[in-house]
Amino acid sequence: MNKNIIAIICATSCSFLWGTAFIAQDTGMDFIGPWTFSAARLTLGFLALLPFFFFFEFNKIKKAKLNYKIVTVYMFLLGFFLACGNIFQQISLLYTDVANSAVFTVLYVVIVPVLAYFLFSKKIHRSVWPSVIMCLIGGLFLSELDNLRVRIGDSLVVVGAFFWALHIVYVSKFLKVFNFPIAIATFQCLIASMFSAIPAFSFELISFELLSLEALELIYAGVLSSGIAFLLQIIALQHLSPAPAAIIFSLEGVFASIAAWFLLDQYLNEFKILGIMIILFAVIFSQIAPIYGKKSYEN
Repeated sequence: MNKNIIAIICATSCSFLWGTAFIAQDTGMDFIGPWTFSAARLTLGFLALLPFFFFFEFNKIKKAKLNYKIVTVYMFLLGFFLACGNIFQQISLLYTDVANSAVFTVLYVVIVPVLAYFLFSKKIHRSVWPSVIMCLIGGLFLSELDNLRVRIGDSLVVVGAFFWALHIVYVSKFLKVFNFPIAIATFQCLIASMFSAIPAFSFELISFELLSLEALELIYAGVLSSGIAFLLQIIALQHLSPAPAAIIFSLEGVFASIAAWFLLDQYLNEFKILGIMIILFAVIFSQIAPIYGKKSYEN
């Protein structure tokens, strides 16, 4: 089978797992709090990835000449961003519905070039600014402005989207000095779980009995979404350019919205559907426009 087709299948499967994991995140807080869910999920993600790390990259890392001080700093930074992105997303589900949380999370695709511009002075394509405006318009349609509880939840997701964007920006920089993606995926989960575990033990009741009541949700969100999905993402990115990959990954918002509609009866009215469509169009436009503009210029 063609490698590009395999990569597209992997990217779509990854997007599906990420999107449907929102259902597990939403229903997985009946007996445990959001900090506990995030810590347990990330721990399971670490354990799921650990065998792949030892099989594929452990021996290579032992032979590589690395600056472990830089590796440690980057790893803790990525773990912090991952923990923040997870917890803001998780807490948001206490206030807003799955569709809002998933679609606002996708905003990280548009935020990434903006952050790269302000942090590292990287050139930004002019298509990003109309994309940002479209995202704001889509957000107005998607959010219930007369509902304070929903507004709080949506705001938390948007803050989380900035942390997801920071995570992506610094992963790309880290890979230039430490090109071991499975190791990064594995140990960022471990560090992120530690960041989440401290507030969990401080503010929430934790017991194996309560965790076992949410076992299915934690396994789905941890092993499949945080573990297997990361591997699928890595495989996809090895053969797909960033733009089409980002577009496919942004479909997690669509998968989450459809799954919530069918499984949780979270009905989407015409305004919310329009908001989702506008945001997804903005994301796709922000990725396609630079490619099209470059081809036109070269011709």
